[in-house]
Amino acid sequence: MRILTVSHFFDSHGGGVERVAGHLVRQFAAMGHESIWAASGETPPDSDIANPVPLACVNPTERLTGLPMPIPGPRGLAALWHEVGRADALVIHDALYVTSIAVMVMAKLRGRRVVLIQHIAAIPFASRLLRGVMRLANLLVTRPMLWAAQEVVFISATVREDLLGSPPRRSCHLVFNGVDGAVFRPDGARGLLPDAQSAGGRRVLFVGRFVEKKGLGVLRALAAARGDLTFLLAGAGPIDPASWGLANVHVLGVQTAAALAGLYRAADLLLLPSVGEGYPLVIQEAMACGLPVVCGQPADRADPGAAAWLRGVPIDLADTEGSARACAAAIDALAPDKAGREAMAAYAARLYSWRTMAEAVLACARR
Repeated sequence: MRILTVSHFFDSHGGGVERVAGHLVRQFAAMGHESIWAASGETPPDSDIANPVPLACVNPTERLTGLPMPIPGPRGLAALWHEVGRADALVIHDALYVTSIAVMVMAKLRGRRVVLIQHIAAIPFASRLLRGVMRLANLLVTRPMLWAAQEVVFISATVREDLLGSPPRRSCHLVFNGVDGAVFRPDGARGLLPDAQSAGGRRVLFVGRFVEKKGLGVLRALAAARGDLTFLLAGAGPIDPASWGLANVHVLGVQTAAALAGLYRAADLLLLPSVGEGYPLVIQEAMACGLPVVCGQPADRADPGAAAWLRGVPIDLADTEGSARACAAAIDALAPDKAGREAMAAYAARLYSWRTMAEAVLACARR
């Protein structure tokens, strides 16, 4: 098959959705299909992608709101139209992006089959205006896109329930993101981390984009209040944690997969105080390495089978101090034992596979 995958960015952008898209694109190619990937051309695709289609786009909203929303120009739309016409099936990642909407319209006009992979539902921004815009967008765009696709895949049980109810109002599939078990596993090299601030102090790892919805304000408040914890922030984005002037905050930058696995093995816990998530890939990677996780609700319930190992915290971006206190209480209550960590890692190794996910998506494309 000739499979066209469309995402808002290539995985060099660093976000979870585009990382998932990149893994699936590579799996499709490894399984013998002609795998094409179209995404915003603001960041170059990795060299191992055989058929990238960079789209000429502008991205005015990310710096203002933390929400990437690339908008294709005439050349980008023309490239999409050309690739849609050549494809046997289309795989779209998330409904709300302009590129996703454009491709869905083109697919209808050209009679192409669409598999829509939905990663997120609502995002509870601190701004009341942005929350209202998000609710309206899901009502007017996301839900019609879900009904327009021939097949819908959710990567989170909570996102499926938010958008389609329980039981879901249309046929759909729950397929969890994969994890590279050769890289993310409990045994292996440990990353070199800065010393904890005090004897017995724990190293708290954050991995993700440095944007509001990932809870950077909560992290700042928590780090300021808890000098006994060392915070390691892996990622990049419009927010600069180095400007906080906190000695217990260390910005590590964007990491390779192997380096990230070393950080998971060396840290004491992963903290992801984010909102509006489906099932963040970094949670699954941390689980595969046996690292305890504290995360924003409802991401802790995305996979009901993994909920016992994930400590969820209610996060309110408009109340960073209160959310920081809730995170601190969850961190202090963590008492992971060796057996529990081993069971968590074994579960992740058994359930989370990129090959399995790719096979499920391809089955939808063929159906």
